[in-house]
Amino acid sequence: MSQVTLRNVTKIYPGNVLAVKEASLAVENHEFVVVVGPSGCGKTTVLRMIAGLEEATSGEVWIGGRMVNGVPPKDRDIAMVFHIYALYPHMTVYDNMAFGLKLRSYQRKEIDARVKEAAQILGIEHLLARKPKELSGGERQRVAVGRTIVRKPLVFLFDEPLSNLDAKLRVQMRTEIHKLHLRLKSTMVYVTHDQAEAMTMGDRIVVMKDGLIQQVADPMTIYDHPVNKFVASFIGNPPMNFLRGRMLRQSGKLYFDEGRFKIKVIDEMAAKLAAYTGKPMLFGIRPEDIYDKLFVSESVPENIAPATVEVVEPMGSEVYLYLRAGSHTLIARVGAHDRPEINQDIDLVFDMSQVHFFDPDTEQAIV
Repeated sequence: MSQVTLRNVTKIYPGNVLAVKEASLAVENHEFVVVVGPSGCGKTTVLRMIAGLEEATSGEVWIGGRMVNGVPPKDRDIAMVFHIYALYPHMTVYDNMAFGLKLRSYQRKEIDARVKEAAQILGIEHLLARKPKELSGGERQRVAVGRTIVRKPLVFLFDEPLSNLDAKLRVQMRTEIHKLHLRLKSTMVYVTHDQAEAMTMGDRIVVMKDGLIQQVADPMTIYDHPVNKFVASFIGNPPMNFLRGRMLRQSGKLYFDEGRFKIKVIDEMAAKLAAYTGKPMLFGIRPEDIYDKLFVSESVPENIAPATVEVVEPMGSEVYLYLRAGSHTLIARVGAHDRPEINQDIDLVFDMSQVHFFDPDTEQAIV
């Protein structure tokens, strides 16, 4: 049975501002689902409607097999972690974690057992006597998470909990939250604008744009088979390259014609693209699927495009090349040994088994 279910949920704010439109989603028991998208896409509004902090304009919200429309947050059996820690500065870590249980009139022995269990899970047993001002940002975030763990709720909700941490600490904390999910086997819904968090943490990812759910799938399906240009561009770093051109048939073979160069389409894709012969086409390829011909043992001449190096960014174990190819700017992610000179002309090899084609008008994926 799904722990959280949204059925055609819409949220309209005063002034006819549409925040979420007909969102439908089923979060299974013990599943970690990440809702991701740019600012203003409606992801936090979805989370707040699950929590009961916002009431849906229409549609149904279900938690644990119970419709909770109109049910106050305290009665929904959820716990929420915000991007602001919201710890009581005058209380110790122990008291911050125990406070919610005291309000619910739990016995002192039960409170003590739950707080110490949560502290042990999070590795903060040695911090229980400290005040929030004596903690680092990561430690405060652990306390905020611990405050929810002691509740043992049906569903955990996370609203961009790592946004206030520095880059190194974000990586550490997302690993800790992922391990926490594996240990607790709880149902979690996690909202973020960071696609790296979504890819590394979620069992499934919900990609949103302009209040609409664009795609729901596991991380690698989202990455390898995006349903449209937006999903393809939002998931992945560096983002996917896009080139506009036309489909061209020549000597019985199908090509993508950029205008200044053309690339042969593999037979497996040609059948689906045949109807677009002579028509405009949007071509997508990820940076890791573009190679410098000098470092490719075998290459097909029909998969090569001439380019000029504009910027070289060494990243340690790899190098980002910013290139001008025809009328487009591309990014290639190559090995650390490949460092051409600025303004150097090179030949690019495209891995045509990994490319994507999108309808230029609807921006929906064709293949």
